[in-house]
Amino acid sequence: MASFGNVTIGDTATKILNANDVYRPVWINTVDNTTVFIGDTSAVTTSTGLPIVKNNVPLYGQLAPGQELWGICTSGQSEDVRYFTHVD
Repeated sequence: MASFGNVTIGDTATKILNANDVYRPVWINTVDNTTVFIGDTSAVTTSTGLPIVKNNVPLYGQLAPGQELWGICTSGQSEDVRYFTHVD
């Protein structure tokens, strides 16, 4: 089953994807030029998160069972994030 959509990320941690009970692929991309920092809990910060910057190809990764995806931007910034995932 495929799932796709968009989430606006601001300067507080925002959930992008909920946890699931299986491994699943995830593609994520930013729309504008603001860096989004991602992590697997609401404790993600701009210091601890993996930076995602706009590029021509979406970032690909996998989420493990029970793992969520969260994002945050630097103070005063926001960014629209697009995601796609699917489970067989």
